[in-house]
Amino acid sequence: MAQAPELKLVPTPGQTIGPFYGYALPFEKDNELVSQANPHSVRLHGVITDGKGEIIPDALLEIWQADEHGNVVSRDGSLVRDGYTFTGWGRVAVDNAGHYTFTTVNPGATEAGKAPFIMLTVFARGLLNRLFTRIYLPEDTEALAADPLLASLSEAERSTLIATREADGSLRFDIRLQGENETVFLSYPRES
Repeated sequence: MAQAPELKLVPTPGQTIGPFYGYALPFEKDNELVSQANPHSVRLHGVITDGKGEIIPDALLEIWQADEHGNVVSRDGSLVRDGYTFTGWGRVAVDNAGHYTFTTVNPGATEAGKAPFIMLTVFARGLLNRLFTRIYLPEDTEALAADPLLASLSEAERSTLIATREADGSLRFDIRLQGENETVFLSYPRES
């Protein structure tokens, strides 16, 4: 009797950004980590584009960050938007022109001499898994030069991770998913 060939199962890919449950996404003030009235508030904004440079009108972005003193929030309630509680987490859907805006604070360094940064996650159609990157503040050039991640990249790659400070104090960070000036995305080893 002939033996059946052994089947090799392949894991299915992760989902993109669905399924959506309208009652949970979005939620009120999802992109406001602090109130715009906060004297330390800063606007983080930019545009997300594909490999051809065309805007992506339906991406969803999330950020995580330390507060202005470098403290990583470790309490429950990341969906709290009461105008007083800084949770270090926000979410925003881009508009039909691919633009996003967060109201947050400039993160402080989590350790002395370390470069402060904001973690950014991108969810979008066509992505089988979410993408991770960092947004570094442009001012502390010594800390940027000493950052291990940035030091491992070419100058062109490094520039894709450093935000631009605009004249009004806001941070501009454009995201390019592929092609020329592609944003550097990070991968994390899976736990076994």
